[in-house]
Amino acid sequence: MEELIAKRYAKALSSASQDISAVSMVLNVLTEAMANDEVMTALTSPIVASAKKTEMILAALGNEADTVLTNFIKILGENKRLDMIPAIAKVLNAELQKASNKYEGVVKSSQKLGKEELSRLEETLASYTGSKIKLKQEKSDLEGLRVSVDDLGIEVNFSKQRVKEQLIDFIKKSL
Repeated sequence: MEELIAKRYAKALSSASQDISAVSMVLNVLTEAMANDEVMTALTSPIVASAKKTEMILAALGNEADTVLTNFIKILGENKRLDMIPAIAKVLNAELQKASNKYEGVVKSSQKLGKEELSRLEETLASYTGSKIKLKQEKSDLEGLRVSVDDLGIEVNFSKQRVKEQLIDFIKKSL
C-alpha cells in the first residue's frame, strides 16, 4: 500500500519539477536523516503537531530550497505523510535509473573481489541485460557469491553448500 501511495506522489513531483535528479538527491539526504530513530519518532509522534513536523523538514532543507520541493514537503505535511519521504525517494531513484538505463547492484561474499573480477561481473550483467550496471561489494558470511540488482529483478547465487547438495542429488539419481 505504501508503495502505491509513494508512486502517486513521485509521479506528481516528477511532473511538477524541472530538475528531478536534484530533487531526488535532496530526498535521498532526507531519507538518510530519517534513518535516525529520534527523527523518525518525532515525525510519527501524534504529540508533535503536523506544522512543527513540516517546519522541521523545511529547516533541514534550508532557505535556498527549490520552491517545488518546498511546496511538496508542505503538502506531505498537510496530509500527514512526511514519513513517506523514504518510499518516495526510492520510487524516484528507480525511475531515474530506468530513464538513464543505469542500475546499481550489490555483490555479497565472504572474500573481497578484485577490481578486475568486479568489472567482469558488471560487463557480463551488462551484456545480459543491455543496461549499464555498477556493482558495489558488501562482506557477508555467505560461503560463495551473491549478486543482486533489485531494480532489474536479478539475483544470482553461487554457494558451496548448494553446489554440494546438487552434486549429491546427481550422484543419488545416477545410482
